[in-house]
Amino acid sequence: MNSHDRKEDVVRRMLNGPHPAVPPDLADRAAGRGRRMLRRHRAVRAVGWVLLIAAIIAFTVWAVIVQPWTTPPTDTTPPLEGW
Repeated sequence: MNSHDRKEDVVRRMLNGPHPAVPPDLADRAAGRGRRMLRRHRAVRAVGWVLLIAAIIAFTVWAVIVQPWTTPPTDTTPPLEGW
């Protein structure tokens, strides 16, 4: 008998044996946990959206103040050509 057959026999004996009792409040606990997880996921998603909007606003304010699309004034002399 190889190891696969042995494992299959063990699983069959476990499934044919007496089944453990399920706690009566299992469904209520599972539903409560699901509600908590859903609430947590919604809160994380809301915080993410708020942070994204705050970053967009901060970038917009910075861009309006600094105006990075304009060329900076030249503080140096132009290069000498033709020497």
